[in-house]
Amino acid sequence: MAVRAQFENTNEIGVFSKLTNGYCLVAVGGSENFYSVFESELADVIPVIHTSIAGTRIIGRLTAGNRHGLLVPGATTDQELQHLRNSLPDSVAVQRVEERLSALGNVIACNDYVALVHPDIDRETEEIIQDVLKVEVFRQTIADNVLVGSYCAISNQGGLVHPQTSIQDQDELSSLLQIPLVAGTVNRGSDVIGAGLVVNDWSAFAGLDTTSTELSVVESIFKLQDSQPSAIVGDLRDALVDTYS
Repeated sequence: MAVRAQFENTNEIGVFSKLTNGYCLVAVGGSENFYSVFESELADVIPVIHTSIAGTRIIGRLTAGNRHGLLVPGATTDQELQHLRNSLPDSVAVQRVEERLSALGNVIACNDYVALVHPDIDRETEEIIQDVLKVEVFRQTIADNVLVGSYCAISNQGGLVHPQTSIQDQDELSSLLQIPLVAGTVNRGSDVIGAGLVVNDWSAFAGLDTTSTELSVVESIFKLQDSQPSAIVGDLRDALVDTYS
């Protein structure tokens, strides 16, 4: 199910939150309304963690992560790092990255298997991404934009990319990522997909301005219409098996 939300008065919710299949980070100091949207959808399945990164609230643009790990910029304080380590599931590795391109969320787009990164990212950073997030890394651009994290949103089910991405580029990215892709917008025509949308395998949150047409594109490409968290599906299946065995 795709849900609309707003952080204070902005629709760029991908700037103030980070959503993966293992956890959700939300910026501190938002309204109760903003948190309740996330918590009502996610709290039964994954932790929703209130945090700041490097003293700022733009956590979605500064961090990159998936269910295996979370990468935070070098400016992250020890206190913030400790808070994240305490709050995240034990299976999630947290790693501080000393990288010149420190807005990691803008320069890395990843799901649980593959990461697209800015063409100029450090070789060492590339290795950290591979080790911590357990993904294959590809240096790519999206519609000639180097900020791959800003111009797309991907999950393990599908991906939404910048509206001017050519069919050829979509095919190339789709075969790298092994997921279907569609070019589109959020927030009534905004091409900065990463800022207006956060998504995982069973839920998506888009800015309040997102039109119903845009939402239906999001729901179909990310296969959200009838999806439930895999954890719940697993439990149901186990319960059924117990009943009949």
